Amino acid sequence: MSKIVIAGCGFTGLATARLFSDAGWEVVGVTHSAESAAALGAEKFRVVACGITDRAALAARGELHGADAVIHCASSGRGGVEQYRAVYLGGVQALGEVLAPAMLVFTSSTSVYAQTDGGWVTEESSAEPDRETGRALRETEEWVASRNGLVTRLAGIYGPGRSVLLRKFLGGEAVIEGDGGKWINQVHREDIASALVHLVTARARGIFNVSDDEPLAQRAVYAWLARRFERPVPPCGPIDMNRKRGWTNKRVSNAKLRASGWVARYPSFFEAVENDLSLLAEFAAVL
Repeated sequence: MSKIVIAGCGFTGLATARLFSDAGWEVVGVTHSAESAAALGAEKFRVVACGITDRAALAARGELHGADAVIHCASSGRGGVEQYRAVYLGGVQALGEVLAPAMLVFTSSTSVYAQTDGGWVTEESSAEPDRETGRALRETEEWVASRNGLVTRLAGIYGPGRSVLLRKFLGGEAVIEGDGGKWINQVHREDIASALVHLVTARARGIFNVSDDEPLAQRAVYAWLARRFERPVPPCGPIDMNRKRGWTNKRVSNAKLRASGWVARYPSFFEAVENDLSLLAEFAAVL
């Protein structure tokens, strides 16, 4: 049985851990607090509390050693650049050096692509973020790459109980920015989990974009949601340039991932809205 450590059992990490467990892997999940670990006590795999930047604590947890793969899925929360560097770069370095897994995986973000021309970006495209938070991600990516690891650049994550677009639209807070031509790149949580299982099982290395098959223009998304839920199209407004990871406008290609044999369960956001009942569950009161 192959063994994997999932460092960070939050929204994405937990789904990934469950899928690896279902596939027959020995899974050890890692959470930051004992309370979080206890809350996951009913899972089919072991979950332990350990700070991923605490090298002494990592060294003392025997169950974390000897893994075929370690996936860094931890989040920086709402912290700034110092928190980014501590959780991402510091966490990855501690996991890689203390646990020394056969394969180290870092879940990064497509926000490292700073392009604003609306064109397609691939793994070969320039990735030079203009914000310090993005630069911290790139530094972490480069460290993992220097160890022959795997970097997955995740598009905007959504899934059960989590969708910025649905929350804003159904809550009456949505605004079409500028002419609405900004491209939105997303990926369903379950597709992230399946991509990670696929890539780790295949012992893939290098960088892979993890996004769905269809980038969507903002105006097209809100027009479709307006028709689907029989509500007004949101008003137009100024472009929000004050995003944490910077304002970008690009279409993220997942062609490399698809060429490796991966197939998305939800190829587009529209298909997920129609077919994933859990996606709308939290909005039942306003539907």
